[in-house]
Amino acid sequence: MATPPPGSRAEQRRRTEARILDAASRLFLTAGYERTTIRAVASAAGVDAGLVMHYFVSKQELFRQVIEAAPAPEVNGTPGQAAEQILASLGDRLASEPAASLALLRSMLTSPEAASAASAAIARYEAQITQAIPADDAGLRAALISAITLGIMVSRHLVKSDELATADPAQVISLMRPCILSLAAPAPLP
Repeated sequence: MATPPPGSRAEQRRRTEARILDAASRLFLTAGYERTTIRAVASAAGVDAGLVMHYFVSKQELFRQVIEAAPAPEVNGTPGQAAEQILASLGDRLASEPAASLALLRSMLTSPEAASAASAAIARYEAQITQAIPADDAGLRAALISAITLGIMVSRHLVKSDELATADPAQVISLMRPCILSLAAPAPLP
């Protein structure tokens, strides 16, 4: 897509949408989905609430676009490479508490609307994993990998399970490696 010329209406619209998304990201991060309002987003972006609704239609759609704009881990290559990419991403998120990801996770766990909005991003991540898995049940395997990694993040950072909350990220990754590898690169049937 070509970049609109500076000063054009299209460029003004792009900048306004970006400002709204940035304000919404900050508010969803700090206040969560339920407590973030369209009026608050509009105020933080310096626009009218009607303009937010014009561009994004609903709070759920705004949340969905915030999630889509967030950087997502890339998964590709051979099954072994994909497994290592998944483990590296998980290791990074275990080593330092990912505030933005946790705010979105918290919102997904407490709001059905937020969970619905986030489902497309989760489906895209699972589709990347599915592409790397050479098995008839690749979709199920990808969903299991996604559920395991999400569960680990929730248990460590939100629930703060005793053992997992204080565990060395390298040890967690070492223990998880056989599981993720067996799901990503299934052994051929005898």
